[in-house]
Amino acid sequence: MSFDLIVIGAGPAGAAAAMTAASAGLRVALVDKRRFPRDKLCGGGLTGRAMGQYRAIFGREAPETPMVRRDCFHFHGFGADLGASPGAPPIHLIMRRDFDRHLVDCALRAGAQDFTGRDGSLDPASGTLSLGDTVLRAPLVIAADGVSSPVARHLFGAPYDRDRIGFALEIEHPEVDEDTPLRIDFGAAEWGYGWQFPKHCGTTIGVGGVLRRNPDMKAALARYVALLGADGGHKVKGQFLPFGDFRAQPGRGRVLLAGDAAGLVDPITGEGIAHALSSGALAAQAATQALGAGAPDSALDRYKQALDPIHRGLRQARMLRQILFRPALRPAFIRSFRNSRSLRGEYLRLMAGETEYGPLMRQMARRLPSFALRAIRGI
Repeated sequence: MSFDLIVIGAGPAGAAAAMTAASAGLRVALVDKRRFPRDKLCGGGLTGRAMGQYRAIFGREAPETPMVRRDCFHFHGFGADLGASPGAPPIHLIMRRDFDRHLVDCALRAGAQDFTGRDGSLDPASGTLSLGDTVLRAPLVIAADGVSSPVARHLFGAPYDRDRIGFALEIEHPEVDEDTPLRIDFGAAEWGYGWQFPKHCGTTIGVGGVLRRNPDMKAALARYVALLGADGGHKVKGQFLPFGDFRAQPGRGRVLLAGDAAGLVDPITGEGIAHALSSGALAAQAATQALGAGAPDSALDRYKQALDPIHRGLRQARMLRQILFRPALRPAFIRSFRNSRSLRGEYLRLMAGETEYGPLMRQMARRLPSFALRAIRGI
């Protein structure tokens, strides 16, 4: 079966790619080894940035899925209360099982052809994907098949760098309490954070950090669950996270990588859904432009250029991570974040998509010039 584009992976990045390409008139095959709905480890926070991407790509004001809206964030760091930020740009809290199914349905209604629930083998050189007795062919492929991407492994020999990859564990606490705060704890895991996100059906509690710095992430999760006063004994989900370790070359040949497969997760805010949606749409736009110009080989260069702003932000986030998590610099960060409403506000505006890392870095440098300079130098 012949298509203009094959999209492998039907999470937010893949669904956004399929939606964008199908809406542009391309013949799109949407492939995933799982059927939807399916469970996925994720805090499930739709930031203002993510909601903006959703509206731009899917043409709807809000997803057709249960959501809890919160505009007060409670920050903690390394055992210290860093203060609350009421009246913040809102975040909408969803279950990925519901959200991802909605996105897939939107892409299929736009005209993408459904090949979910079928695993296959890709030959990048010929652009063919074998699904048992069915063979799909297309001049371009977008792989949005997750952080452990089989396509990235095929292209590059490994889907990620094990020395730099992150890892997260998460539970779903079933008790519903409208007074449960939305909470973020810097340092709940080494070079990482914890999250407590209230949902319509319970509370998502998780921790994540750089894998090589966390030899016992289960113990970190247990400590965090106990700190929050939640019951133990829940099913634990685990997942690798790119944590800012993105691929400077987001693909090879006629295969483009999007979302987690391209390493597009912010190591400071944990933002992943917005970058997944954005990168999926950008990859589809690059594919559409390249095919329209009769030059499919140009798609990767077009896509790489379009990703430059996201890559620049992730580089700055990795730089800022030096300030947050180096033990020698940690006390100054705690004082700054706790005592400066404007600094917390800049962080929240970043999550909302109202600003980028440049202003946040300048804010930190103005308050602690020598501190920021040492971090930038990476001591």
